[in-house]
Amino acid sequence: MNTKELLLQEIDQAPEPILDEVLNFLRFLKAKQQQEALENQLDLEDARAVLQNIEQEGTVSWEALKSELGL
Repeated sequence: MNTKELLLQEIDQAPEPILDEVLNFLRFLKAKQQQEALENQLDLEDARAVLQNIEQEGTVSWEALKSELGL
């Protein structure tokens, strides 16, 4: 059995209060994953902007790089 089938089997046997908690937890995990994906995308965009800046200006100091990335 794969994970989805095992989950469905457990869901069929679980009482309603547990199902409510499982649903809330699943929604939390999905929202967390979406937030992490968004943060990763923003980090990637920041890194690309820094690389573009380096291409235009030549080199950038470590302190300037950290400042531009908000570190």
